[in-house]
Amino acid sequence: MEEDCCATQLIYGDGEFNADGLDRFVKEVKLAECGVSYGVVAIVGPRSSGKSTLQDHLFNSKFREMNANSVRLVSELFRSQTTKGIWIAKCVGIEPCTIAMDLESTDGSERGQDDTAFEKQSALFALAVSDIVLINIKGYSNYALIINAPQPQLMRQEMFKRSLDEQDKPFLETFFQVMMSFGIPRKTMFMFVIHDNSKTPFQHWHPGLRKFILNVLFSKALEEIWNGVPKPQAYKSTRFSDFFSEEVVVMPSYEEKEKFKEEVAQLRQRFSHSISPGGFAGDRRGVVPASGFSFSAQQIWKVIKDNKDLDLHAHKVMVATVRCEEIANQKFNKLINDGGWLALKEAVQTGPVQGFGKRLSSIVGTYLSEYDIEAIYFDEGARNSKRQLLESKALDFVYPTYTTMLGHVRSKALEDFKVRLEESLNKREGFTSSVRTCTQSSMLEFDEGCADAAIQQANWDSSRVRKKLQRDIDAYASSVCSAKLSKLNGNYEKQLSASLTGPVEALLETSGKDTWASIRKLLNRETEFTISKFSAAVADFELDKETIAQLLQHLRDYSRNVVEKIAREEATKIMIHMKDRFFTVFNYNSDSMPRVWTEKVDIRSITKDARSASMKLLAVMAAIRLDEKPDNIEKVLFSTLMDGIVSVSSSQDRRIGASADPLASSTWEEVSLENTLITPVQCKSLWVEFKTETEYSVIEAISVQEAYKRSNNWLPPPWAIMVMVVHGFNQFMLLLK
Repeated sequence: MEEDCCATQLIYGDGEFNADGLDRFVKEVKLAECGVSYGVVAIVGPRSSGKSTLQDHLFNSKFREMNANSVRLVSELFRSQTTKGIWIAKCVGIEPCTIAMDLESTDGSERGQDDTAFEKQSALFALAVSDIVLINIKGYSNYALIINAPQPQLMRQEMFKRSLDEQDKPFLETFFQVMMSFGIPRKTMFMFVIHDNSKTPFQHWHPGLRKFILNVLFSKALEEIWNGVPKPQAYKSTRFSDFFSEEVVVMPSYEEKEKFKEEVAQLRQRFSHSISPGGFAGDRRGVVPASGFSFSAQQIWKVIKDNKDLDLHAHKVMVATVRCEEIANQKFNKLINDGGWLALKEAVQTGPVQGFGKRLSSIVGTYLSEYDIEAIYFDEGARNSKRQLLESKALDFVYPTYTTMLGHVRSKALEDFKVRLEESLNKREGFTSSVRTCTQSSMLEFDEGCADAAIQQANWDSSRVRKKLQRDIDAYASSVCSAKLSKLNGNYEKQLSASLTGPVEALLETSGKDTWASIRKLLNRETEFTISKFSAAVADFELDKETIAQLLQHLRDYSRNVVEKIAREEATKIMIHMKDRFFTVFNYNSDSMPRVWTEKVDIRSITKDARSASMKLLAVMAAIRLDEKPDNIEKVLFSTLMDGIVSVSSSQDRRIGASADPLASSTWEEVSLENTLITPVQCKSLWVEFKTETEYSVIEAISVQEAYKRSNNWLPPPWAIMVMVVHGFNQFMLLLK
């Protein structure tokens, strides 16, 4: 079944718009489903130029049959066989969907020379809704005679122009005048179709002659007509080729039906996919979606119809909006593919770029300037609006690279701050003053980098990045401060440890009555001395009072912990120290001379003194006494271990003794658990062990003393001496006698 072209009269001869007919047409051809994949081709030309015939054969639109069946136009058809108003039809067999538009003749012969309003309105409407405009030229026989004339080339050009003026100039002038009132449009595809009715077909002419006619005479004639059309001052110097692309097609006369149909078939193939890249309308922009075609066409005709003086401001704004958007998109696409921009973007990925802002400003400014030049003739409001959108879009596009650049500037300023601070501290300059000076230098460096990265077209705020740099600098300075303070604190801790360890160990080893008093005195002296030096050292850091107080308290706690640690270590060696103390007192006299265990030596007394000395050592080591709190540890130990009975024989007595034994506990009454080094029960156990291990030395000393006595016992007993004295006296007297 042959496809229906659905030909419909869109605008009647009286200018009425057939809205219902257009809606039916859109539904019948399913235009709304095409999206933007559709095209519109309009054919215009003078009366009896054969444009309807050409369109019927070119697009299979069958306008003639529809005209005959139109009730409204029956009377008009009897009067004339020319097209009245504007007709549309679907081009049969052409993809994508293409709408053909046939316009009333443009030479004013039907309506009169003085009534050209409808002609101009029709031409304007065709321009507003069409992608391709076919301009039909009456004939070519006059032009052929001119070409074969013997006159020189310049004279032949003048004859050609005069002939063109006589036949088609009125129509072309009308069309170009409409263009001027419409505003500078997008570059439109015009196809000029000339019907050759000469005796010698145009295709049989010499190729050079054909080229001369089409590319020289015709183009020059069009340029002459274009130049002769009155234009606004802004368009005085424009050329025809600035706003139009044209193609000239010479068709055989319709009388040569076979040749005519053959040429039409070849031209028809070129209309397939005309809106694809490379097609007749491949570069079109601002296409109205097919679903809005009906409403758009009605509104355009309403604007044209209501403004009979052709003051088409609204239409000009519409076209300006579309065209300016097209220009803006072109400039934006050129921007994103600009070689300088791509090189700059790549360079910024690896590090900061000197002169970034100046280079980027130049790139963006170039395309904004190009837009201004190309869009200068369009409506100012639409032009400025699209320029703002282009500028905003361009700035949004380059902004990520700008932020990357700021990131490099920030990173470099931070790294330079670190280097400057380290150099300043190595010179023994004050920490806080060094941080302040280096911070000012780095922030100034960042501000200069931001100024270098800023572009003229934007007023971007870098305060957020600047604040981040300040936070990074503060964080790094704080970390360095903490590290310096930690190192400084560590050094003074080492000094405290060195100044306390040896003396405290010596005092504990030689424990006496004033051991802990001496330790406290030593601790206070060394701590205050160290704190004084530390306070002077941290003055450069300008710390707040609370922080300084915490640091000083830390040193005090540390020094106390050093003493406590030494005491705990020495407490673990208490048995060794007690035995050393016992053997020192027991085996050496006050002059540190070894004892000789003669019969005059009181071993029991010496043993008691030695054990008492060891007991005092145990009492000293039993608890940490850094708070000067009195205790009864020594008294309890002496009263219980030295004067009392340590061991209990029976279990019953053990229970009784335990209830009354002050050493049968794990805590001292006056001492906290954290300050306890040796618990009461541990002291009791240690004392038993101590006595056991030192008992042998006492027994051995007693044995030595007994042996000494025996070795010196050669005199008789006293009674014997008395007997001997008495008996000896008697013998002596006897001898004397």
